[in-house]
Amino acid sequence: MDDCVLLIENDPVAAKAIKLALSDVREAPSAVVWVRTLAEGVERLHRGGIDALIVNLFLPDSKGIPTFDSLFLTAPQVPMLVLTGLNDETVARHAVQRGAQDYILKSHIDGHWLPRALRYMTARKATEEALFTERERAQVTLNSIGDAVLSTDIAGNVNYLNRAAEKMTGWSRREASGRPFAEVLHIVNGDTRQPVRDPMELAVRENQVMGLGPNCILIRRDGFEAVIEDSVAPVHDRHGGIVGAVIVFHDVTEARAMVLKISHLAQHDSLTSLPNRVLLNDRLTQAITAAPRHAGQAAILFLDLDRFKHINDSLGHTIGDKLLQSVAQRLVSCLRDSDTVSRQGGDEFVILLREIQNVKDVAARAKKILAALVAPHHAADHKLHITASIGISVFPADGEDAETLIKCADIAMYHAKNNGRNNYQFFKRDMNTRAVERQSLEDDLRGAVERREFVLHYQPKINLETGAITGAEALIRWQHPQRGLILPAYFVPIAEDSGLIVPIGRSTLREACRQARAWLDAGRSTTVAVNISAVEFKDKGFLANVSAALDEARLEPRFLELELTESVLMQNALSTASVIHALASMGVRFAIDDFGTGYSSFSYLKQFPIDSLKIDQSFVRHVASDPSDGAIVSAMIGMCRSLKRRVIAEGVETRAQVAFLQAQRCTEGQGYFFSRPIVAAEFTKLLRTGIFTSHPGLIAELFMRRGDASDLRAR
Repeated sequence: MDDCVLLIENDPVAAKAIKLALSDVREAPSAVVWVRTLAEGVERLHRGGIDALIVNLFLPDSKGIPTFDSLFLTAPQVPMLVLTGLNDETVARHAVQRGAQDYILKSHIDGHWLPRALRYMTARKATEEALFTERERAQVTLNSIGDAVLSTDIAGNVNYLNRAAEKMTGWSRREASGRPFAEVLHIVNGDTRQPVRDPMELAVRENQVMGLGPNCILIRRDGFEAVIEDSVAPVHDRHGGIVGAVIVFHDVTEARAMVLKISHLAQHDSLTSLPNRVLLNDRLTQAITAAPRHAGQAAILFLDLDRFKHINDSLGHTIGDKLLQSVAQRLVSCLRDSDTVSRQGGDEFVILLREIQNVKDVAARAKKILAALVAPHHAADHKLHITASIGISVFPADGEDAETLIKCADIAMYHAKNNGRNNYQFFKRDMNTRAVERQSLEDDLRGAVERREFVLHYQPKINLETGAITGAEALIRWQHPQRGLILPAYFVPIAEDSGLIVPIGRSTLREACRQARAWLDAGRSTTVAVNISAVEFKDKGFLANVSAALDEARLEPRFLELELTESVLMQNALSTASVIHALASMGVRFAIDDFGTGYSSFSYLKQFPIDSLKIDQSFVRHVASDPSDGAIVSAMIGMCRSLKRRVIAEGVETRAQVAFLQAQRCTEGQGYFFSRPIVAAEFTKLLRTGIFTSHPGLIAELFMRRGDASDLRAR
């Protein structure tokens, strides 16, 4: 052996015998260093290079256990063999208990026992060091991993925790040692809050790896809770007997929350947190399955906000999103817990009403929703007003699957919009035919501009005092290749909903400007009025489009008049004002169309450069027969005259209406009594003949000779 042995022995005879005994063996140490005192031994140990120590504890400068303690403190890593006599064997045993590897009686020192004892001592020390190293490595590993590790003995008492386990349980290893497993690891079911069955006991009993059930909560010593996942396994001795169990567990609170969040996002709308179409379809399918068992019905309400796009475009998406969130909250407040309100996207919501006994209940719920949405919505500094159109389908009458029911409710919703908005409509079978018709029109509409299928008709505006033509209103018509001439009431709403109104309006504006220029070139000076929808006006390119249309036609802006409704003016008045003032500064004129039917607020007459007001035909229709309408129209005319604005009465159809308007000194009139809308060539002829230049009292006589108003309207 290559070891260097330090011998500390005061007796020269004994030292000589030991050296001789070690030299007689085949694997003798490479060197035996002999010293006689503790001080010499300690000094030699400090110098290093000693692999084993043979010591007599009774030396001239130290005796008994203090001798051992000094040597052990100096070199605890060096294995120590104690020499003892029969009378000192108790002290030797005590030294072994304190860390010596072994002891040997001086009477056994010979070439057999001493080398044997030294060899065993060295091997045992090496084994201990290896075990210690492995144990340290295991300890460092267990304390470094993120998983918590806890073990118990066969009785179920805790005997080990790593640092992660200490942190998660709130128990230190020292405090937990010997305590029952359930006291240290308090685990409950997350749903029932009841303690879970002891997993260590199960692993020992089943003698196999086990795991906790789902949704287990670890309650830490201070009450903090964490969702955990674990694995439990029995611990065996070298003979295969079970001596305990070990549990490895980790905190999955964040991971579980992320899974739940992802699951929620997959089934809910991110803006409103309402169920999305995936979750709605699932719940609707469940409701359809359950309805027959409860002898009930289910209903689908398809809700679309009216003119939401105008708010979104004018005030921005942030305000639009806040409005959608407000709408979502109100819808939820109108429903039972068993019902579902979902957002399908944009401003569309679908509501599922379960276990409905009769359609009256559905109608009542729809009315409640409409009433709830009418109240002002507050978003930032804005006070917003919104209405909705609702379509309703009922299971099983209108369909027996989710897709059909939603489709039917969607169709009914469009009929609610066409019926004036802010109302609800139940699905009827003939609606489907009309929906198909509408879709067909929309499809045809998409290529109508490129195919030049739109034509303009012009209706004259008449000075009620002189009978002169003061201008023309351009009215769009769709010359459909198969359906013939289609009036705007049939296709403009479709164009607005589909976004096609912008290119159609741009084309209309350019053609009207071109025609006005043609009349000017022919020596017929007349102003052309063009209706502008809210969608067109809010388009970012509107100002540039008007300017381009005037430039292309070489038309002076004073010959163009844009007709806007009151509602267009009052939506985002700040941005509206900038556009109107920009155009007015160019010379473009503005008229308020359908006056009296919008916001009934005259503040815009001060805010905006309005040239004329057009009294809506709903007021004009009964001026001669209804005193209330007569009084309203009279007041409107008087107000316009006071404000020095032109006033034009729309929808003039009878001689009595003309007489009333003349008596009230209305500036101008427009309607079938004077002329239906006619093509440009006919209007050119009308300008040339000057048919309305005589006294307005004769106008009626002229038209009465050609037929009454109803005949004229039919032509």
